[in-house]
Amino acid sequence: MTESNFKIVLARFFSNYGMLGILFILCILFSILTLRDQYPSGNEAAISISKKLVSYSRDTGILILSRSTEDDTLFARALGKILASEGFKSVRVLTGDPADVRTALEVISDSIKFSIIATTNSFAPVAQAIKGQSIQSSNAEIITASSSRWPTFLLADNLRNVANQISVIAIIAIGMTMVIITAGIDLSVGSLIALSAVVTASLVGMAGGEGASFWGMILAGLGGVLLSGAFGAFSGLMITRFRIPPFIATLAMMQVAAGLAYVISHGVPVYHIPDSFILLGRGAEPFFKIPYAVILMVVLYIIAHILMTRTTTGRYIYAVGGNMEAARLSGINVKAVLFFVYTVCGILAGLAGVVMTSQLKSGAPTYGLSYELYVIAAVVVGGTSLSGGEGKIFGTLIGAFIIAVIQNGMNLTNVESYTQKIVLGLVILGAVLLDRLKQQGMGQKKKKM
Repeated sequence: MTESNFKIVLARFFSNYGMLGILFILCILFSILTLRDQYPSGNEAAISISKKLVSYSRDTGILILSRSTEDDTLFARALGKILASEGFKSVRVLTGDPADVRTALEVISDSIKFSIIATTNSFAPVAQAIKGQSIQSSNAEIITASSSRWPTFLLADNLRNVANQISVIAIIAIGMTMVIITAGIDLSVGSLIALSAVVTASLVGMAGGEGASFWGMILAGLGGVLLSGAFGAFSGLMITRFRIPPFIATLAMMQVAAGLAYVISHGVPVYHIPDSFILLGRGAEPFFKIPYAVILMVVLYIIAHILMTRTTTGRYIYAVGGNMEAARLSGINVKAVLFFVYTVCGILAGLAGVVMTSQLKSGAPTYGLSYELYVIAAVVVGGTSLSGGEGKIFGTLIGAFIIAVIQNGMNLTNVESYTQKIVLGLVILGAVLLDRLKQQGMGQKKKKM
């Protein structure tokens, strides 16, 4: 590749995915702002403490204390096994709340003395209180895992949480990107989340509730998705057949879907969902613990990217958004394209509703409130032009993550919720302003030519 071609490719990349740099800067900023002392948990905490105890006599009495949470129980078991393998003879493990630990200590003979109390950093204050009240451990030294300086923002659990939380918005944003590329808008997606969630939860209840079978849950989710897709198709029909402006048509569907969600649920959340149903929303693959909702999101983005860049349908979508009349004159079925994008947007909103139902293990008519604004923001921030004809699927994914990172970073730095809304509003305004300036620049170049 020649130097000139490389510059062209680089310029095109930054034109399409320039917001990737903004995302990188935001990650650096919140990493600096959330730099804290981090204490390991689980196996890592057990290994850290075991290294401190290597020099002690194998006859030393060691008491391992922890809460009964998953991570703390894992820590206690792991440390107990490590110390046993190292030859320590007097090791006791006690887990539970402070009252349970005190009760368990009372059962232990007063003749048994503990020189070391090994515990997690979060449980150390409780261990200190128990130490002062127990004869067996009154002279014990409390040992916790060594801390290290690391940004809270960059913790693996936090990054997975960011990706999982944005999955619902990002999934809908795929369909919204297609709609906005055609110079349209869909305001009904937030209400379709609620409708899909309520319908899915209700159908699961009809399929057996907490005893519903796998296929019963699949069919219930499919019912929510298909109903939302029907709403999207109806919006597309109103826009193409009766020439109702997209803003009005989807605004009407937003009200209808929201009202129907309340009618079906009688205004209250729908529960009685099997524990296995949460696998999609809360489950994760075992190796890297990546949430299944995030995997689904990535797969959908890959499919959408291929559709928009490698198929005739994708080219037609861009053509309709660039110049609808020119697209019609060139033989493109404009009505079919518009009907397609609004139907897809409805289907993806329904799928997002199923994911949210899985995450929250219930369906409620209040789900998806104001989500249409966040979805549109993700699309616009990702570089899709509100004028139509321009936008990239992966750009939308970047935009979704920018919004997620801003929200998560502000939460970690204790920024008030109303201040977050101000910041998000300014981000959206800035993205639209950049788009306008870009459009004006392109217009001036065309005039000079």
